[in-house]
Amino acid sequence: MAAPVGSLWKRRTRGLDGRYWKLWGAVTFSNLGDGLVSLAIPWLASLLTRDAMAIAGVALATRLPWLVFSLQAGALSDRFDRRRLMVLANSLRTIVAGIAAIAVLFDVMTVPMLYVLGFALGMCEVIFDNTTQTIVPSLVARDRLERANGNIMGAQMVIADFVSRPIAGALVGVALSLPFAIDAVTAAVSAGLIASIPGSFTTPHDAGQPRPRMRTQISEGLRWLWQHRLLRLLALALATMNGLTAAAMATYVLFVQEILGLDGLGFGLLLATSSVGGLLGSILAPNVTKRLRPGPSLMLGVASPVVTFGVIATTSSAIVVAIAFAAFSFTAVMWNVVTVTLRQTLIPDELLGRVNSVYRFFGWGAMPIGMLLGGALVSVVEITATRDLGLRSPFIAGAVISLALLILVSPRLTTARVEQAREQAPERPDPGL
Repeated sequence: MAAPVGSLWKRRTRGLDGRYWKLWGAVTFSNLGDGLVSLAIPWLASLLTRDAMAIAGVALATRLPWLVFSLQAGALSDRFDRRRLMVLANSLRTIVAGIAAIAVLFDVMTVPMLYVLGFALGMCEVIFDNTTQTIVPSLVARDRLERANGNIMGAQMVIADFVSRPIAGALVGVALSLPFAIDAVTAAVSAGLIASIPGSFTTPHDAGQPRPRMRTQISEGLRWLWQHRLLRLLALALATMNGLTAAAMATYVLFVQEILGLDGLGFGLLLATSSVGGLLGSILAPNVTKRLRPGPSLMLGVASPVVTFGVIATTSSAIVVAIAFAAFSFTAVMWNVVTVTLRQTLIPDELLGRVNSVYRFFGWGAMPIGMLLGGALVSVVEITATRDLGLRSPFIAGAVISLALLILVSPRLTTARVEQAREQAPERPDPGL
């Protein structure tokens, strides 16, 4: 087995230099802390309140920055040095996570404080994550983008899901302040790694001309995306899928506690085992999508939520839930590898930050809306029917709406359309060494 494993490793790392691996390491450390707090925040919220809307509000606060700030973050990444923006984002995250750790340690955390801290961490995440995707093409040649993106997503899955979440589940039983304290440290390490990447990562600009106003640049990114039929369709489809997923996950911690009967460690293990499919997807996605071609790969991503939500809506078994989410995670990573690489290929470099942020504005901006609606749906159904049905209702709604989306986009997301778009992509200079 050593030879095939070694051969696979060489294929996945060939042509990726030290600058890329510093970025990969920074993303890895950042996701280590992010994975810890992604479990600690909802668990802490469930200890402060049992109200479904209040807990959904905490989830909403962490994702709201994608709705209110992602467009500005994209414009910033096209105006300033992308490396410095990433350093700034995780330096601020260090401070915010440190404040959260102190507040929890001294037992002064409240639900409103958790809203504010979750929003601040979300703001840092918007800048860091959006800029990560825009800086990759400056470090990696176009023909290696899928491999480079797959490696980063694989690290995100392994660290945030398999490493962080079980640890976080154990830590919340010891001291709830620990996940936040560790997040502060890992964010600082991540910022240091990004700062050590040599070179300038500012988009070209005519020194004799003033930069356009930020509003003008954002409008330019909006127009470019909206006029690109394929990316517009992908953005709207992603918005729908992410909104439905967020609606289901807004009160997922209550579903896990009351229907599946798990404690903090069990919650962490469930999240980790649910992500087995995502890990496999990050490893296999480049080869699988190459064999299936882009169209079928994208359609699997659209079809998977129909089955996943339908199964979870009708079970009380943690094992079944884990398997369903594992399948969902596999297809989600395939979707991400294809669509991230497409955006990095199709969008001109001078517009990449803005257009990418517009795309993520649709895809991630839908999440806080979905969380708000998911919490409201649970509250209404538990009042009019039962608590059990209320906690299942977001999954039921998700399955129905996902089926409608599948029917709508299936004639439009084809390999022929993807290849046609690639043929019209602008030339991008080789990043060199």
